[in-house]
Amino acid sequence: MNRLLKIFKIKDLRNKVLFILAMLVVFRVTAAIPIPGIDPSRLKDFLANNQLFGLISAFTGGGLDNFSIAMLGLGPYITASIIMQLLTMIFPSLEQMYKYEGEAGRQRFNQYSRLLTVPLAMLQGYAFIVLLSRQGVIGQLDLFTWAGSLLVIAAGSVFLMWLGELISEKNLGNGVSLLIFAGIVAGFPTTVRQLLLTYSSQQIFTYIGFVIISLIVIAGVVYLTEAQRNIPINYARRIRGSRVFGGVSTYLPMRVNNAGVMPIIFALSILLFPGMIASFLSGSSVVFVARIAGFFNNFVQNQLIYGISYFLLVVLFTYFYTAVTFDPKSISENIQKQGGYIPGIRPGQPTSQFLLHLLNRVTLVGAIFLGLIAVLPQIVQGATGITTFAVGGTSILIVVSVILETMKSADAQLSMYEY
Repeated sequence: MNRLLKIFKIKDLRNKVLFILAMLVVFRVTAAIPIPGIDPSRLKDFLANNQLFGLISAFTGGGLDNFSIAMLGLGPYITASIIMQLLTMIFPSLEQMYKYEGEAGRQRFNQYSRLLTVPLAMLQGYAFIVLLSRQGVIGQLDLFTWAGSLLVIAAGSVFLMWLGELISEKNLGNGVSLLIFAGIVAGFPTTVRQLLLTYSSQQIFTYIGFVIISLIVIAGVVYLTEAQRNIPINYARRIRGSRVFGGVSTYLPMRVNNAGVMPIIFALSILLFPGMIASFLSGSSVVFVARIAGFFNNFVQNQLIYGISYFLLVVLFTYFYTAVTFDPKSISENIQKQGGYIPGIRPGQPTSQFLLHLLNRVTLVGAIFLGLIAVLPQIVQGATGITTFAVGGTSILIVVSVILETMKSADAQLSMYEY
């Protein structure tokens, strides 16, 4: 509460907070504007019977529930970002641009991600329209209406991408994460209402157990986000004239979860995008393509296989995102240039190898913990039979992580103004 009061006492920070809240309201309004020509009852039944599209709807803030112009959410932009990050491992020029060309290089890299978002949004929008037409959710559309709907859906995704970047510019949290957070929070009242409607006194202990598990998950996420390994760094003394520099000891913080909430978001995007394309191709007239698509659909709908794939993707993306954001070689070179060293470790290549070894061990703990929390809803559903909170663990993880990240950004802004 004191932190919030301090923020609102500073005019610049107050304006930033109000601007972000206004952008979140615009996002919610966008998610409520429907595209005409759908059958709401059939759409509701379709989403209720399809786990894949139920997940998509949850992470677009219900934008898919009423076939709104924001029905794709930030999915195309996140997918484009993943593709660009993966391409840095294939093309050295992209890696050079992203890692070593400073802010100008990262801006060019992000521009490529924005440009890639447009064709991906068109592709996903086309797949959605055709799939929902086959399911009878959308009525017969003429060519002009069909093309117009596709352009509006793609424009909605680009608009949300723009909103996310506007929010990120205020340095009070990641814009993409905040928009996903707003979409999840917006769906909580509906979820609670459904839970109350299906309430049974015979399941009271099951509900109590679910609440206890949720509190444990929240505590675990907070602990994981705040946990770090401190690596001691000593700096040699340097004498210039009559003045002495250095000779101090500090530490290099290595977080258990360097990647934050991004591995969860990336893993969901990877699971949802191919699943959506497979659902689209399942009605293909080519028998071979239809069989492969049907096999993949059954693969996604299988809870056991889905949970294992989800867990492995979260672990993989935790390592991948950590490798992008934490470069042991670069950190080792910076420590050496500043006259620093890790006690017992020689500067240069040995320091880089030590940091890489330590990073892999620390990240393994964070990756496994993130993966377990991600698949926890499947475990709870299998044990209790409650399906109301379909994305409970993932939702809690994203909500808590985004709140902690935003609080840290706010503290950094407050510290800057205080000094």
